[in-house]
Amino acid sequence: MRCILSADFIMVMRVGSIARYLCQKYLASGSLAPFPVATFLVNISGCFLIGLFHGLAMKGNWMSPEWRFLLTTGFCGGFTTFSAFAYENVQLLKAGNIWYPVLYIGTSVLLGIAAVFGGIALVR
Repeated sequence: MRCILSADFIMVMRVGSIARYLCQKYLASGSLAPFPVATFLVNISGCFLIGLFHGLAMKGNWMSPEWRFLLTTGFCGGFTTFSAFAYENVQLLKAGNIWYPVLYIGTSVLLGIAAVFGGIALVR
């Protein structure tokens, strides 16, 4: 495998970050809900994509180890927003309503795991 911090890896990570920005900008526009819908949807779709990429890699010759690494660590690492997820939960807790962070954390984790299984199952 080539050097991990190659120009390809950095470019794929940038693409993931730009995709996250565009998705969050589009999904958040017009949303007045206190629930962070945009980050939630990006995290769930990122979980699905990482499952899909791992599933494709497990199918044999569909994807080389280098491409799997680029897509899962590079693109998905740039795309998913777990640090934003944590920060938004802190903000929700500070707002004083315990149910929003409980709902956000619970559904993100459960649906994220289900989305990874879904991505793997899709390519089986």
